[in-house]
Amino acid sequence: MIDLFSGCGGLSYGFEQAGFECVAGVDQDAAALQTFRYNHKNAEALQLDLSKDESIQKIVEVIGGRKIDLIAGGPPCQGFSLTGTRRENDSRNTLFRSMFKLAEKVQPTFMVLENVAGIANLYEGRAKNAIYEEFRRLEYEPYEKLIYAPDYGVPQIRKRMFFVGCKKQYVFSFPKATHSREDYVSCSDAISDLPSCEDSLGEEEVCYKLKHTSKYQREMGKGVPKLYNHVATKHMDHVISVIKQVPEGGNHKDLPQGVGDSRKFNEAWTRYHSQKPSKTIDTGHGNHFHYRWNRVPTVRENARLQSFPDKFRFLGSKTQQHRQVGNAVPPMLGKVLGKRLLSLLEKPY
Repeated sequence: MIDLFSGCGGLSYGFEQAGFECVAGVDQDAAALQTFRYNHKNAEALQLDLSKDESIQKIVEVIGGRKIDLIAGGPPCQGFSLTGTRRENDSRNTLFRSMFKLAEKVQPTFMVLENVAGIANLYEGRAKNAIYEEFRRLEYEPYEKLIYAPDYGVPQIRKRMFFVGCKKQYVFSFPKATHSREDYVSCSDAISDLPSCEDSLGEEEVCYKLKHTSKYQREMGKGVPKLYNHVATKHMDHVISVIKQVPEGGNHKDLPQGVGDSRKFNEAWTRYHSQKPSKTIDTGHGNHFHYRWNRVPTVRENARLQSFPDKFRFLGSKTQQHRQVGNAVPPMLGKVLGKRLLSLLEKPY
């Protein structure tokens, strides 16, 4: 497989967990590619501008004629996102076409395109229609599904649209949900075993001595000699005093009048609830707080909530690490889709 707009490689890491081999990851972010390279030992990490045709040709040269079963990617979504400017002529809206330019040259069996939920209806459906037109131009049968991450065991409220394109001889269906509201993986299930960082801010790399209390924690910690990226942020006293006043599962609306007035937008001063999945992980804006400790989550805590196993190490500055985690596709979603696609390679119908 090839991972386009790979970032740190969450999507391809999940596909590798399912059984695919990633041979190349492509992105413009040097720090994210450093993390990608560290965690994808057999893949080329290519820093390229995918809006340029010469970048597509470079990828073709790097893979050197190898048979590619899958091209996957999450093109930049700022142009489509509800939190972005939502300009129809935003150049980032057309970057998805680079996936089809590469597919035209290497003819993968499958394509997986991931994006924000809003892409389906934005601009009166023109963005979605353009994606379908590209699939059909290259003779792929398109399928789509809005996936709610908790339904597949991810301890995070995250909705993402997935488009899957298959060559005509393959009949695809999205995998059924593995979890329901009654047994969603909660924040506590995901991160309660991690050190509190109350007495010290923690370290980038420490010997692994965790006592797991849930099935999810045991899965995340399997075969890990060291714990990485669990370093807390040092907050100013007045920030801590505000966080302390936010009840579990609450936000700025639960603060006394006159407290926390510097932030009053929707996600401001949000504290996770221990018995529910987390809010959607952002890129490190500092608006979300641990359900118990009076601080923002560490990179490792957010990585757990994104379903990254503990052996996945994030490189770069802490700011860059938070951005990598927030921009990633949860590996668990890649894994569940990867298993379905691999089963199709064995039995197309």
